[in-house]
Amino acid sequence: MIQTQLYIDGQWQSPIDHGTRAIHNPADEAVIAQAAEATRADARLAIAAARKAFDGPWRQTTIRDRAKLLNKLAGLIDRDAEQLARLESLNTGKTLTESRTDMGDIAATFRYFAGLVASESGAVNEAPHHVISRTLREPVGVCGLITPWNYPLLQAAWKIAPALGAGNTVVIKPSNLTPLTTHHFTQLVAELDLPPGVFNLVTGGAEVGAELAESLDVDLVSFTGGAFAGESIMKAATGNFKRIGLELGGKNPNIVFADADLDAAVDYALNAAFFHAGQVCSAGSRLMVEDSIYDEFVSRLAERLPRIVIGNGFHAETRMGPVQSAQQHEKILGMVQAGIAEGARLVHGGKRPAGDVFKKGFWLEPTLLADVTADMKIAKEEIFGPVITAERFRGEAEALRAANDTPYGLAAAVWTRDLDKANRMSRALRFGTVWVNDYHPYFPEAPWGGYKASGIGRELARIGLDEYTELKHSYINLAPKAMGWFGA
Repeated sequence: MIQTQLYIDGQWQSPIDHGTRAIHNPADEAVIAQAAEATRADARLAIAAARKAFDGPWRQTTIRDRAKLLNKLAGLIDRDAEQLARLESLNTGKTLTESRTDMGDIAATFRYFAGLVASESGAVNEAPHHVISRTLREPVGVCGLITPWNYPLLQAAWKIAPALGAGNTVVIKPSNLTPLTTHHFTQLVAELDLPPGVFNLVTGGAEVGAELAESLDVDLVSFTGGAFAGESIMKAATGNFKRIGLELGGKNPNIVFADADLDAAVDYALNAAFFHAGQVCSAGSRLMVEDSIYDEFVSRLAERLPRIVIGNGFHAETRMGPVQSAQQHEKILGMVQAGIAEGARLVHGGKRPAGDVFKKGFWLEPTLLADVTADMKIAKEEIFGPVITAERFRGEAEALRAANDTPYGLAAAVWTRDLDKANRMSRALRFGTVWVNDYHPYFPEAPWGGYKASGIGRELARIGLDEYTELKHSYINLAPKAMGWFGA
């Protein structure tokens, strides 16, 4: 049984009230860990430690020091990659192959920001010969980082690497459903010679996140998760007008034109919807297919779905594991039933798989709902589970209008052999990422984030580092002379 603790001011410790939370394996509902459950009081201690460190020794670190730190963390992640991947699969239910891929991406994220930080230097502005004018980027201060349950360590890395690299101090709160890999990562941080308070881990529920958002000693809060919680954080952050970064999910259209490579488009439609059982903020669960190929496309998907191997993520043959929690399981089933009630046609799935092995755990069959229309609830709201909804469209203009008719704007994809059409669609779609003839790739060098209700700000890329900095103009007059404007 895994036991986790809080990490505050360079010390492992139990919560003040000794609270714990049982952590369950989504494949069989077994208790796999007892995680420390912090309260606001614990969060205040962590914030105070981060504040002290930022105002003290951490401000003296150099760009080179911080780049070395990020590279060391990348090396430690490589060293413990298999252990981290197994913890991730145990806690989230995703396949071990997916978790191993995540660990490689996490190490790459730290190395990318290490290189970016190492190349930092202030810009020298044109000015009179007796003036030094520079544009500088300086750390924001204390950063509260709140991460989701679906990609616990990957999403943490997207925040931790630029936050520390820019010279900030950190208080991180992982989801109370999936804290295990963030806890192990904190053990890696503890191996390094960091000043106490630079990095703090506080595991717990909504009240911990609320304290990070409300505290006047937190200068920035970055949150990835649901829109309702994001709205609460945004309102709470106005207390001291702290910087905010919000990544709030999406309803992502995967648009297939009749001239697409159908073999590839069908295969990627499955990848788009069923990686990590559809629990991906950029999942392509909203499939939009041109009318002339719609019936063939749905038929080809229907042939493939029964062949998807559902099972424990540690089994090599498994391609899709369970969803993460009972609450998520019930929500997805409810949305499928609501879609059928609105007139969608259930082609496959929509229930728990048959067999004794699936009686416990949060299992769902990969599900396809056809004949969905753009006005249905399931075409507008994020499902966050292993469900594809298939809509028809007639022509480019209709596809564009329907795809953009959503409060979200995170990701979209277009499938066509016509590069002119691909370019037109890519420019006109109001989404933060638009893939053409592909789905899901991302790179540390490319920005990630969305339009509209998908959030505020960007992660990764150069802008992902800039999010954790303040911009300053430094002006030094080397030869001041009296002006005499108001009399000598």
